[in-house]
Amino acid sequence: MLTLSRLLPAALLVPALFALSACAGPSGSAGDRETLSVAATAVPHAEILEVVKPLLADEGVDLQIRVFNDYVQPNDQVVQRQIDVNYFQTEPYLDAYNRDRGTDLTTLAGIHIEPFGAYSRRFASLEGLPDGADVVIPNDPSNNSRALILLHQAGLITLKDPTDALATLRDITANPKQLKFRELDAAMLPRVLDQVDLALINTNYALDAGLDPATDALAIEGKDSPYVNFLVGPPEAADDPRVRKLIAALTSEQVRAFIHDKYRDAVLPAF
Repeated sequence: MLTLSRLLPAALLVPALFALSACAGPSGSAGDRETLSVAATAVPHAEILEVVKPLLADEGVDLQIRVFNDYVQPNDQVVQRQIDVNYFQTEPYLDAYNRDRGTDLTTLAGIHIEPFGAYSRRFASLEGLPDGADVVIPNDPSNNSRALILLHQAGLITLKDPTDALATLRDITANPKQLKFRELDAAMLPRVLDQVDLALINTNYALDAGLDPATDALAIEGKDSPYVNFLVGPPEAADDPRVRKLIAALTSEQVRAFIHDKYRDAVLPAF
């Protein structure tokens, strides 16, 4: 059997041994940590995950944050087991995804609430909207309904059942201003804000676009919004020690303080 000293000249032996020991790393180093990958949208989810990354490192978990700018790939990647868990969505959105695709992703922990808002560059209030105003709303089932429910609560439309988490445009029973609705991908809505009369925008995309929901929204959900943003994964993730450590970190007082200091009323802890 060949030994390392037989394979390498003496001058190279010490550097080689040092490199091998460096790869092994000391106890608690990156080399000893278990990896946990999380898909997230940029704001606030990835920013919150960056806060807990060092906490997870102390617990022996190397948290890998993968940022997406849409609401489909984070779930697709977890279903395909390319990513371990994700953090970006509400339970109604997840229910619609599972129903449409026959998947079984599950909520693991509720982390925060992002009050959903209505925005306009052209008008200072909803009362100022003209008849036939051009209104854009998200095209995915959950956020589509969420936008309509907010408009119902603001008195702009009437829904057949304003408690229906999957209400659609077909469920509008009264539209006094004859608002003209268009449905677009949620990520596109901040980009078309200058081109429309009113846009219903998810807070993560609003923040990413530099909007302040607390001051810029013409209408916004209250603090009692049921649309909690969850950590989500396959059923077996609930028993994964790495995931349990992530949940503990995400629901820590350190994260609560960060959410309050960073986002104020635009993002609210759900724990």
